Order: sequence, then C-alpha cells, then structure tokens
Amino acid sequence: MAISLGYTSNALVRHTVEHDPEALSKAVKDPKSALILLAGDQPVLQAGEPGTSLLPFSTLDRLSAHKEQVFLGVLGDRPIIATLAAPEAAELFQEPAHVVTDLRAIATRGLVPVEELGILAMAKSILDWHNRHRFCANCGAPSQAAQAGFRRDCSSCGAQHFPRTDPVVIMLITRGDKCLLGRQPRFVEKVYSCLAGFLEPGETIEDAVRRETFEESGIRVGEVRYLASQPWPFPSNIMIGCQGEAISDEINFDREELQDARWFSKHDVRRMLDGTHEDFAAPSPIAIANHLLREWMKD
Repeated sequence: MAISLGYTSNALVRHTVEHDPEALSKAVKDPKSALILLAGDQPVLQAGEPGTSLLPFSTLDRLSAHKEQVFLGVLGDRPIIATLAAPEAAELFQEPAHVVTDLRAIATRGLVPVEELGILAMAKSILDWHNRHRFCANCGAPSQAAQAGFRRDCSSCGAQHFPRTDPVVIMLITRGDKCLLGRQPRFVEKVYSCLAGFLEPGETIEDAVRRETFEESGIRVGEVRYLASQPWPFPSNIMIGCQGEAISDEINFDREELQDARWFSKHDVRRMLDGTHEDFAAPSPIAIANHLLREWMKD
C-alpha cells in the first residue's frame, strides 16, 4: 500500500510576491473565495467524513476581529484566503458542525482530504511567520503585511522581509542490513526515528547529514544521497530526506539530544512498520522518517 507523506499534496496555483499586489483585496470581494481560518495555530474545520478546511468566507462574520490575511492562490476557480485569528476564537466553533484541532491531529486522523493538507501547511507556515515577525529586523520599527501577505514592509527604513523556511536534514543511516535510529524523550512511547538536525549557514546537505549524525550518535558517515522532501509546518521547516552509509559501528550518542540510539535489523524494522514489534515502534506514516524506512525495506 502506498503511503502518502503528510503536507506534500498542494494543488494550488500559488500566489507569489511577484504577482498582483492587490490580489488579496480582489479575492476578499470574490463570492467564490474560500477561507482557511487559524485560531492561533489551530485550523478551524468543517466537520464531516472527511471534513474540510475550506470554509465559506462568511465564516469570518463570527469574529469581531482578526489579524493578518494572506491570499494563498487559486484552487480551480476558487481564490483561497488564509486568515489568522486569536487563539480565543476557537471558542466560537465548539458546536458539532466544526472541529478545532492541531495540524498533526488533522493529518494523522484524516480529518480533511489529503489534497488539503499541503494547503493547510502553507497557510499555517505563512501566518505563523506574520505572527512572529511584526517588527523590522533591520531597525526594530513595526512592519506591515504587503503583496497580498507574501511580504512585510518597514515604512521606517524601507526594508522588505519575506517568509522563510528553515531546512532540516533527516537521514536514515545504514550499514549493511541494519539502520541507525534514535529516540528523544518527547517521542511517543516505544517510537524510534531517523536522526535529524538543522542545516547550518554555508553547509551542504551532505555535510549536514555527516555532522548531525556524528554529533548525535558518534557514527561517521561516508556516501550520502537525497531521497525525498516534506514540508513540516511546525512552525515552517522543509525536511530533506537522505540516506547515508555509515563507515563506523560504535554508537556514542549525545545524552542531551537523545534518550537512546541503536542499530536495528530489517527484521526489527519490518515489525515496527507493521505494528507487531513488542518493544519498538516506527514513526507516524505521515512523517518522512516512516517513508525513508519503507524505501530502505524495498532494497
């Protein structure tokens, strides 16, 4: 059975900063427009089996106020507008017709069609960026949303600021028929996953894989190859999935980063993926770490 990575499907014709700066004001007036509404960092959904994150634009009438709005793009002939409301707005949607929950739960529980997850990830990432970047990084003055939400401008010094995505390398390190997995204390019970870490300035993806693996586990890595990527909107990362070949065996893991790290056989991984291992479990199917493990098991 094919496993769909969470947040990777997005059929929007995206708006970008180079496009019409008045696109948002036009979309607000378009009767076909759909609304994605976040109460703090939690999307508001219309309940159903599955439900949908694409709400009627009139849903905003429930709110006395909202924060930034962003014109995300067009889905078919429907303009899609993402809107940020205060966390307290969730209290207005407690009836059975709506669901307010976090984006991880939406993906793992299948609360909306898979095709909407990428749109939700896009909306959450850019609205979170607005919420965290209300002041100019150049001079400290307040900044304002511009270009339909794809830029913030400082009227004081003229600086322009753009949404950012932080790259993270996530790697399945293998040596023969075994692979290296680690566990952090915050993980769900029994779950072991691929090692991961942020790409640093001036660093290649390959070198980041080697550095992070050595820092976290003490294992040296030789050849590295790219496999796949995944948007990860917590708050706004791109997970760069790789496989690396270990050139050493002895694990000496960083106890401030990891609770444990160990080698796993393909027999173990197979049972972790199908949920029959008595001691260990694989990451969620929506996560790229699960995908990396499944790809390795095909070899």
